[in-house]
Amino acid sequence: MGRMTRRTTRTPTAIALAAAVLTLAPLLLAGCTSETRQAEAREAAYLTGGDPERGRAIMRPYGCASCHTIPGVPGADAMVGPPLTGFAERAYVAGVLPNSPANLVRWTRHPRQVDSLTAMPDMGVGERDARDIAAYLYTLH
Repeated sequence: MGRMTRRTTRTPTAIALAAAVLTLAPLLLAGCTSETRQAEAREAAYLTGGDPERGRAIMRPYGCASCHTIPGVPGADAMVGPPLTGFAERAYVAGVLPNSPANLVRWTRHPRQVDSLTAMPDMGVGERDARDIAAYLYTLH
């Protein structure tokens, strides 16, 4: 027995609608992405008491980019320490502390007090700067 196939006819209206959807979809998704990023930044600021944009900006002066790959930080593509991509989704900070804002701030300020064998140096990060850096890291999904 032969196979029956269904033939569809595309009307000019259907073609125009499909073209419009394909043209507008990236723009709509970009708007959602921007809104999502803003919501994530607000949540990160609330959780840490820090400023994510300031945190992103101060990571280079503190030397974070010398050892880590950090999305959104120009030139931060080093492979000495672990990449910080997807940091907000991690279960642990430095593999030893549950991932919480307080623990991340503690680690950022005094890594050797948390783990005396870590290769991460104490960079003299103050409380406010540590909160800002933490806020930025919590925007990385």
